[in-house]
Amino acid sequence: CHLIDYLSLSHHLIVLNYLVCTFDKLKPVSSEDIKITDAVFDGVEVRVFEPPAKGDESLKRGVVYFHGGGWALASARTSLYNNLCRIMAESLNAVVVSVEYRLVPKVCFPEQYHDALRATRHFLQPDVLAEYSVDPSRVAISGDSAGGNLAAAVCQQLSKDEDLTVRPKLQALIYPVLQAFDFNTPSYQQNRNMPVLPRNVMINYWIYYFNGNYDLAPELLINNHTALNVGQALSFRARLNWTSLLPPSFQKHYKPVVQATGTAAIVEQLPALLDVRAVPLLADDATLARLPRTYMLTCENDVLRDDGIMYAKRLERAGVPVTLDHFHDCFHGCMIFTVWPTDFSAGMQTRNSYIKWLDENL
Repeated sequence: CHLIDYLSLSHHLIVLNYLVCTFDKLKPVSSEDIKITDAVFDGVEVRVFEPPAKGDESLKRGVVYFHGGGWALASARTSLYNNLCRIMAESLNAVVVSVEYRLVPKVCFPEQYHDALRATRHFLQPDVLAEYSVDPSRVAISGDSAGGNLAAAVCQQLSKDEDLTVRPKLQALIYPVLQAFDFNTPSYQQNRNMPVLPRNVMINYWIYYFNGNYDLAPELLINNHTALNVGQALSFRARLNWTSLLPPSFQKHYKPVVQATGTAAIVEQLPALLDVRAVPLLADDATLARLPRTYMLTCENDVLRDDGIMYAKRLERAGVPVTLDHFHDCFHGCMIFTVWPTDFSAGMQTRNSYIKWLDENL
C-alpha cells in the first residue's frame, strides 16, 4: 500500500472505533443468571461477570479476558464481548473479568500492556480473589487477537514475578497476534487479501500500536526490518523460523522471504518490533518453560494462523502441555460473531470448543 492508503485506513479505524464504542456500549445490566458490574482494578477499568452463588458450592473458577481489536478497536462493554463473557461466566460457573484497557490513539505501546498487567495482578491478589469467591488455584488468562497478544505477554511476565503468590493455572489464546518479525509466513502469504484482517491492515495495526510512521509499511511488508544485515534481529531469527516450526501441511508451497540487505533504521525507529512485551513469540525458551498449560485456537483463513501454531510448537518443545485447536473452515475474529445478524456457524463452533476446553481443564 502507498502512504495515503495507510493514512486513510488509520482515519477509518478511528471512525469505526468511535461508532462501535459510542453506539454499542452496554450498561452493566445484571440478570438472575449473571451479575454484571463495572469496577476499577489498580486504575484500570474492568467489567466483572459473576454467576450466582450456589448453596453447595464453595469457590468459583476465574477468567481474566482481554478483548481483540488491534489494540485500537472494540471494548469490554460492546455487545459482542459482553455476550461472550456473560456466556463464559454462565457456562463455566466462573467469575470473568473483562479488562477495558486503553486504546490507540489515546495511548500506544506499552500502555495497553501495562493496563492488562496491572488489572491481572490486582485480581490475583488473595484478598481480591476471596472477595469474588474465586479459587486461587483455578484462574485462567485469556484473550482473542490483540487481546491474545496481551494475554500471552501478561502470562510471560507473571511467570517471572517472584512476589506473586497466585499464578494462573491456564492461558487460552484465540487466534493471537504474536509477532511482527515476519510478514511473509505461509499464512500471511496465503491470506494476504482475506477479508476481516488482510495483511496490510495487520501491518497498519502494528504501526498504529507503536505510534510509528506509515512510510515504513512497504518495508515491513517485505521484511526489510529483519534482513540479514539487521544485527538487532539476528538473535531472534531461530525463535520463529517457520520452516522448522510449522508442519509441512501449513508450509505448503510457500518460500521464506529473507532479505540479505534491509533497513536497520526501522528497528531503531520502532524498537518495540523486537520487544517481547509486544511480540511474545520472541521470548526465550527459559521464559516459555515457566508458562502454564495452554490452549491455542487458530483458523485456516487468517494471516495470524502461523503465529499461533509457531507459539504452540515452541511451548511444546519447552515442555508446556499444549492443545492446538485448529479450524480449517474458519476465519479471523469469528468467535465473537454468535449474535444475530452476525450469528455465524464458525462463531458457534469455535466458541463452544474454547469453552469446552476451559470447562475440562480449569
